[in-house]
Amino acid sequence: MSKLRKKKRAPKRILALPDLEQSKAAVLNSLTSKSGQRSYDRAITDFVEWYCSELRLAFNRTVVLRYRIFLEQKPYAPTTINLRLAAVRRVAYEAADSGLLSPELAAGIRRVKGVRRIGVRVGNWLTVELGEYVPDFITRQEELCHARHVGRLWASTWRTAGAAG
Repeated sequence: MSKLRKKKRAPKRILALPDLEQSKAAVLNSLTSKSGQRSYDRAITDFVEWYCSELRLAFNRTVVLRYRIFLEQKPYAPTTINLRLAAVRRVAYEAADSGLLSPELAAGIRRVKGVRRIGVRVGNWLTVELGEYVPDFITRQEELCHARHVGRLWASTWRTAGAAG
């Protein structure tokens, strides 16, 4: 009795555009939120453009680290960079699930750390110089508010005293 041996297809190291598009579609179909789909779609599209513009690189941890460095050179917030790296990690995970990428390479890509967020980003609308004026401004507003209340009290007592006399 002869055994039919099915030759296993070796996972790829260099993913071509169709492979990346297949993984991208799998990632986007797994997301339920429309805004999540939009942001992951943009992140994956940007990564694919960058990946295809470089020389034929193997899709591995080193490439994702190079992409992280590329993103850090842009004026992006740490949250934006971390979201884009999360999308790339999901692509690697889906590529490994579909047999396009070896599980070892996908595990290496998933270990790429995100950018550290220092502090809480609340906006950049107030400069340091303007921030120094805020306590004075609040004090002045409180004084004006107090003066208005005193004025109203004085006016109401004046009206009451005038009507009684």
